[in-house]
Amino acid sequence: MDYKQLGRTGTRVSPICLGTMTYGTPEWREWVLDEQASRPFIKKALDADINFFDTADMYSLGESERVVGKALLDYAKRSDVVLATKVFNPMGDGPNDRGLSRKHIMDAIDASLTRLGTDHVDLYQIHRWDYHTPVEEFMEALHDVVKAGKARYIGASSMFAWQFAKAQHVAESNGWTRFVTMQPMYNLIYREEEREMFPLCADQGVGIIPWSPLARGVLAGKKQGKDGESTRSKTDQMTDKWHLGTSSADDQVIEALRKVAEARDVSMAQVALAWVAANPQVTAPIIGASKERHLDEAIAAIQLTLTADEKAALEAPYVPHWIAGHA
Repeated sequence: MDYKQLGRTGTRVSPICLGTMTYGTPEWREWVLDEQASRPFIKKALDADINFFDTADMYSLGESERVVGKALLDYAKRSDVVLATKVFNPMGDGPNDRGLSRKHIMDAIDASLTRLGTDHVDLYQIHRWDYHTPVEEFMEALHDVVKAGKARYIGASSMFAWQFAKAQHVAESNGWTRFVTMQPMYNLIYREEEREMFPLCADQGVGIIPWSPLARGVLAGKKQGKDGESTRSKTDQMTDKWHLGTSSADDQVIEALRKVAEARDVSMAQVALAWVAANPQVTAPIIGASKERHLDEAIAAIQLTLTADEKAALEAPYVPHWIAGHA
């Protein structure tokens, strides 16, 4: 495994990150695996030298953190793992059980650490931008989380580039901790982050850890909706909401992907993930795995080098898309 720098930090991570939204309890989403079914995937990732794991407090309303944290403590030394979680989404019905207020951040980090069974996370991320809390409030709160030793670094997820730039400026102006990573949606049929966010991150030395590199399974060749091949593809409403794979241009990208995969005699998922991982600004795509082959394909993908002609064929049909993944 060729490890990569996490942004400009000295921490090194595997070139793929195991996302753990799939692990927790099916009481939250029917396609989520319970603890017993989840643990083999975490063990397999560790055995493959994957050291980067991403979760969030809202996944299974905290149960994902508990399942992931317990498995990692059982299977690995804490110092060998780079563990990331997130804060923002509702964790209860109360008015302060969500968002990025100082109150919620301080409550949320302690709750996450308790569930994870550790005294710190390596990367604490804001899951979305909070339009109701001053940026100065949440950036200072995140700084204090780091200074308290409860997080080594902070990161952000899908937002507009101007928002990310503003947050970084506020932090720098006040001597507070800056974000070291950005986690946007990025894949062959959603490349809007290339316009503003990627150049900003390149200029600022921010590591990019994209989510949904397979466009929620669309780029793996999976049917979506009522005819879907899995419980998630049948019930996941976000694929339609974000218009993934719904246009004729997307169909052309998918067909180009299919041709490259067939010529290489590999899966569409491998080619699609290899394309994301090959972007020099990408540190580690975040992949999900609910079947053993999902991990096998992801590991194989980072060893797959696409030619310039193959990349050109995959990229040529793309057309601009509406912003997706955040408000």
